[in-house]
Amino acid sequence: MIRTRFAPSPTGSLHIGGVRTALFSWLYAKHNQGEFILRIEDTDRERSTDESTQIILDSMKWLGLDFDEGPYYQSARLERYKEVIKQLIETGNAYYCYCTKEEVNTMRDEAIKRGEKPRYNGFWRDRKESPPSDVDPVVRFKTPLDGQIIVDDLVQGKVVFDNKELDDLIIARADGSPTYNLTVVVDDMDMKITDVIRGDDHFNNTPRQVNILNALDMPLPNYAHVPMILSEAGKKISKRDDISNILQYKNDGYLHEAILNYLVRLGWSKGDQEVFSIEEMISEFDIKDVNKSASRINDEKLLWLNQEYLKNADNVYLKNLLVDIFNELSIQTDTGPDLNDLIEVQKKRTITLRDMADQSIIFYIDSIQYDAKLAEKFLKPIVLEPMQTLYKLLENMNEWNNENLKEAIEKSANSYDIKMAKLAQPLRVAVTGKNISPSIDDTLRLLGKKNTLKRLNSAIDYIENLSPS
Repeated sequence: MIRTRFAPSPTGSLHIGGVRTALFSWLYAKHNQGEFILRIEDTDRERSTDESTQIILDSMKWLGLDFDEGPYYQSARLERYKEVIKQLIETGNAYYCYCTKEEVNTMRDEAIKRGEKPRYNGFWRDRKESPPSDVDPVVRFKTPLDGQIIVDDLVQGKVVFDNKELDDLIIARADGSPTYNLTVVVDDMDMKITDVIRGDDHFNNTPRQVNILNALDMPLPNYAHVPMILSEAGKKISKRDDISNILQYKNDGYLHEAILNYLVRLGWSKGDQEVFSIEEMISEFDIKDVNKSASRINDEKLLWLNQEYLKNADNVYLKNLLVDIFNELSIQTDTGPDLNDLIEVQKKRTITLRDMADQSIIFYIDSIQYDAKLAEKFLKPIVLEPMQTLYKLLENMNEWNNENLKEAIEKSANSYDIKMAKLAQPLRVAVTGKNISPSIDDTLRLLGKKNTLKRLNSAIDYIENLSPS
């Protein structure tokens, strides 16, 4: 059975590139009826935080990337790592190194002078004499001195590493704590991971980890190193960048389905198809079809995708998400238009849930304020009489629907020999304070008769009180 894993470190926000890696691992497992494991690599206690761990868990939940096992925490497995380190020492595959940092730095400097790679020279690799008593040793893995590591990477293809280019890496620090390359190997081994899908920034760790697995006489997983995601400017994204935090997209009102669809298309494609359901992603995805080259963020493409999902989403589903945003904004929705009705109108013309909420607040507040420039441009004496006529027609309207509202606006405009648009835009500013809203008949219908008349009356008073120009 195929078993994949996602193993983030809780040292900051969940990186968008990490999310794509998680998605690829999740899809590959689902496509092959396998299992997906979540592992939190939190052995760096100085930088790991509970807050970052919670961000990871919240992000995975929001995205719908459910895991079959986990979350496992490396911090709870320290005794297991020590056990394996001891095994490697006893089998002659690791050794204690008593060199100080200064001595190692000197070795590296001398190697540079000789035109070689800066590296530890294996000084304590085979020494038998008594070690110094005043140095707490590290444990180093005894890397083979010759031979090659050949990785048939599922994305990058065949890659060859020469062991002579690798030094004896540290697998346990002086305080006894294990290092990354050791913990990853032990975890993947114990959790029976068959396919390691991760960013290509980890590629140089692969030969080191393969050597450790070989020393432990364990089977090797398949490796797939996916290229990184770059910013729109073509630069590497760091955890400090706002766009790297996947939950920021949730806060900005994106649908998680759109995010997944967008990310799966960053480096993977299936013909000319742009929009994929989760079921289609699972059915069609194969890690071997992922491109080798890096991908760039394209905000415009993401917004387009999100709008597509918004337009086609179930209204009840959107309602629950929109209510959360309104609650965050302290907007009560029980006195305004029915949310299902509002969503049906707004989802066709807004691009995110946040955009929908921002453009819908006007329907749920008691009073509005005019934008000064818009008021000066549209609330002029020339529209006073048409608005007064419209007010009377609306006041006497029995059935408050789009057809009747549109007819009333047209009739008021025609009475003064002006085009409907010449009245519709001033009317929009009068009842919303803005120049952007749904169609004017939809806007008035959603506002309701009481609010429309109240706001229209205020606009009429505003125009009447204008100083003569």
